[in-house]
Amino acid sequence: MQISSVNDVKIYNLSCGKSLPEWLSDRKKRALQKKDVDIRRRIELIQDFDMPTVSTSIKVSRDGQYILAAGTYKPRIRCYDTYQLSLKFERCLDSDVVAFDILSDDYSKLVFLHCDRYVEFHSQNGYYYKTRIPKFGRDFSYHSPSCDLYFVGASSEVYRLNLEQGRFLNSLQTDAVENNVCDINPVHYLFATGTAEGNVECWDPRTRNRVGLLDCALSSVTENTQVEGLPSVSALKFKGALHMAVGTSTGQVLMYDLRSSRPLIVKDHYYGLPIKAIQFQDQLDLVLSADSKIIKMWNTDTGKVFASIEPQHDINDICLYPNSGMLFTANEDPKMNTFYIPALGPAPRWCSFLDNLTEELEENPETTVYDDYKFVTRKDLENLGLAHLIGSPLLRAYMHGFFMDIRLYHKVKSMANPFAYDEYRKDKIRQKIEDTRTQRVQIKKLPSVNKELAMKLMEEGEDEDLLKKKKGKRMPSILSDDRFKVMFENPDYQVDEMSEEFRLLNPIVSKVNQKRKKKLRMLEQQEAPLQEEEEEPEGKASEEESSDSSDDDKSWVEEVRQQRKLLRQEEKARRREKKLEDRRTSLEPRFFEIKAGEEFRSFKDTARKQKLKKTTLEDRLKLEEKSGTLSVSDTTVGSKQLTFKLKKSEQQEKQQEAERQHHQERKRLRRAAGHLQSRPSRGRGRGRF
Repeated sequence: MQISSVNDVKIYNLSCGKSLPEWLSDRKKRALQKKDVDIRRRIELIQDFDMPTVSTSIKVSRDGQYILAAGTYKPRIRCYDTYQLSLKFERCLDSDVVAFDILSDDYSKLVFLHCDRYVEFHSQNGYYYKTRIPKFGRDFSYHSPSCDLYFVGASSEVYRLNLEQGRFLNSLQTDAVENNVCDINPVHYLFATGTAEGNVECWDPRTRNRVGLLDCALSSVTENTQVEGLPSVSALKFKGALHMAVGTSTGQVLMYDLRSSRPLIVKDHYYGLPIKAIQFQDQLDLVLSADSKIIKMWNTDTGKVFASIEPQHDINDICLYPNSGMLFTANEDPKMNTFYIPALGPAPRWCSFLDNLTEELEENPETTVYDDYKFVTRKDLENLGLAHLIGSPLLRAYMHGFFMDIRLYHKVKSMANPFAYDEYRKDKIRQKIEDTRTQRVQIKKLPSVNKELAMKLMEEGEDEDLLKKKKGKRMPSILSDDRFKVMFENPDYQVDEMSEEFRLLNPIVSKVNQKRKKKLRMLEQQEAPLQEEEEEPEGKASEEESSDSSDDDKSWVEEVRQQRKLLRQEEKARRREKKLEDRRTSLEPRFFEIKAGEEFRSFKDTARKQKLKKTTLEDRLKLEEKSGTLSVSDTTVGSKQLTFKLKKSEQQEKQQEAERQHHQERKRLRRAAGHLQSRPSRGRGRGRF
């Protein structure tokens, strides 16, 4: 996959790379893929997306599932299924295809205009019908409301073939000698044809009368363009109801508003080559115009270039996949190009993995290496004494430094440091001395982390090396392996010998090491030439070996049991210490902070609130129902009905309590006042009488 960037717009060429010939066997293809890196790294989006020699035109069906392409030699049409990412069918034809169109949503209805004046119709199962037009055709368009096909070519007439009646109708007579291209507006079905004299004639299919004439040859000549010869119309395309793009044979594209005879903008390709095809990108309001050398993408209103693509081979036709950033081209080459431009839109649904692929490539961009330039920072320039060159043409600013000519860099460096060769010579001598020192006896230094493990591995390695040298085999040790280097450098990998896992595993490891050492000694004794040993029958072990193994197993089991007992005792001691700490902490007083506006009643109230928070909704409803604040009843309809009383806040309760006490106090005072008034009157009466 080739990546290019124009105006900070990434363009991915998915068809770049080597292609394998069809006559190669699968075995040879697999062998080539293993050997050649370019073949292995290529992206084959659609299998067999090519033609034997040349591809002339390419189109996408309206449902977006099929891609059809016409090519030669031999003349043929190929249909690719995007859901299967492979070739669906291939049909060979009698003559070369000048233009073709898809009348249905899929590939079931196709029309081909051949170079020998034949018009061929294909159905889903293949060839259907063939007829002939009076003159050589160059282009045609389909008028769907009337089922008419309009053919233009080397004649002043526009031939009409009605597909419903199956016969030719009266032709449209134009003022041109020859007509090159034609198109029908998809909104109001205005028919337009481009002539060899550089005019565009517009016809109304309902009345079969000409409704307009545009002189594009005169309008294409501007102050900034140089035209050689008469500009004839070579491409024509409608956009919406009011806009139309016209391409000329001298390399200009004119954007028209149908309400005006003057173009809105004239875009020159500056190649002087005929415009082959024009496409529109509605989301970004762009025009894609292509001649045989370049595809330009530019803004409809301003004409500013958005991006451009220059394939290696000449272009015959282009096709933009609907609502996406994928572009197909038919070229003067067997392989049809596929370009993906994420700035135009997302990848189609059938190849959505391209979005993830391009995002990964953008996250890890490849660094560009410039052989003729050296990248230097500002500090490097100060060391070389070239800080005064900042801002001059000798330095090109880039990111946090500058690019300068490599010859100037070497020249200045040799002048700034004349003893560089002497330093280089001393470094080389020092390296040779260090190489000779490695052949001497070296003192083994233990690492800073896991010293005991490293010493153990060294001792085992020495014992195994003695045996491996005799057999001619050497295995790399863990200490010299870079994969385990961190284990002897990072303190996080330090072995904790006091941990439970290590203490339980240590008897097993030590026993395995002892067995390994015994085995090594026995092998050394067997290989000794002067030592004589008695052979024993196969399948039976000696008494000494069996007794040793049984003793080893017993000792190992005892050690494991002893370690387990120690671990249990330590665990009990830890629990006792924890209990003592809990008792000490429980005797100490605990203080609690009361929030502002709250009144402390008791610890039971807070505990009750905590319990209520943890209870479920059902339990809380039951408690409220018991307290009388909530009542649940069944209605006549069959559903539940909940009625509840709002709880009063603490402030409201306090206020009501104060008011109640105040009323009681007033009543008591009234009673006392009445009692006092009644007592003196009785006394006075008694005194009188």
